Amino acid sequence: MAIDSNTLLNWQFDDVEHSYNERDSILYALGVGLGRDPLNRDELNYVYEQNLKTLPTMAVTMATLGMWVKNPATGITWNKLVHSGQNAIFHHPLPSAGKVIGKAEISEVYDRGAEKGAVIVVKRSIYDAETEVCYCTLEQTLMLRADGGFGGATLPKDNQVTMPDRQADVRLSQETTPGQAIIYRLSGDWNPLHIDPDVATQAGFSQPILHGYCSYAIAGWAVCQAAKQPASALKELSAQFTFPVLPGNSIEFEFWQQSENEWLFNATSNGKLVLNKCRARFSS
Repeated sequence: MAIDSNTLLNWQFDDVEHSYNERDSILYALGVGLGRDPLNRDELNYVYEQNLKTLPTMAVTMATLGMWVKNPATGITWNKLVHSGQNAIFHHPLPSAGKVIGKAEISEVYDRGAEKGAVIVVKRSIYDAETEVCYCTLEQTLMLRADGGFGGATLPKDNQVTMPDRQADVRLSQETTPGQAIIYRLSGDWNPLHIDPDVATQAGFSQPILHGYCSYAIAGWAVCQAAKQPASALKELSAQFTFPVLPGNSIEFEFWQQSENEWLFNATSNGKLVLNKCRARFSS
C-alpha cells in the first residue's frame, strides 16, 4: 500500500497526557551524561533536587506518540523508517515537575522519488496541562526509505542549513560511557536496540547504540558550553542524524558562530559524521 499525502496530512492523533517529577528530570540529565563531576556546579543544577533545573531537550521525551507508524492505514513501511532529523523551539523553560499535554500533527509530506523514499515531519507541541502555556514545539523528521514515488510534493532546498567553509570557532569533545544508553532509556525509549546485544547484532551493529535523542541532548548541552550560555537561554535546536554513536565513544563537536545568538555545528564519533547541519539559537 503506497502512502497518500492527504491521508497523512489529515491524520488524527489523540492528545497525550504526560506527568513527570523531579526524579524523572534528574534521571534524564544523568542519561545525557551530566553529573559525572560532582564538583561541576553547572551540571549539579540538573541532578540535585535543591533548586533543580530541567534540561530543555527533555521535552522530546514527553507525550510521545508510540508506534503509530505500524497502523496499516498510514501506508508506511515502518520497518524501513529512519528518524533523520529533529528540531525544537523552546518557548518557555520546563518546570522540574508537572503534567503536560502533547498535541501532534503531520505538518509536511515530501516525495523524494521511488529510489530515495519520502520525508514526513511530525509536529508536536507540549502544553502545561493546567495553564495551557506552550513550553515547546517539536518537529521530528522521518525518512520513509521504502515509500517514495507516490507523486507528492518535492523537498524544498531553501530550508536546509549551509555549513560554513572556514575553520571552526570552537571545538569540544563530549565523552559518553559504555552504559549510557542503559540509563538514558529509562527516560522512555525502551527500544531493545539500545540495550540488547543480540538485537544490535541483528541490526548490523557491533553493540547496542546510543539513542539519537541522547546524541541530540548531548549536542544541546555542548553548544551551550561553546556559546557560554545557560541551557535556559537555548531557544531552538535542530540536527540531522547521520550515523549512530556507540556508547563509550567520544563525540567531537565543531562550532561556528554565525551571529550573536546563532551557532552552526556538526559532530563526529569514531571517525564518522554522526550529527550534521545543526543549528542552535539563543535568546538575546
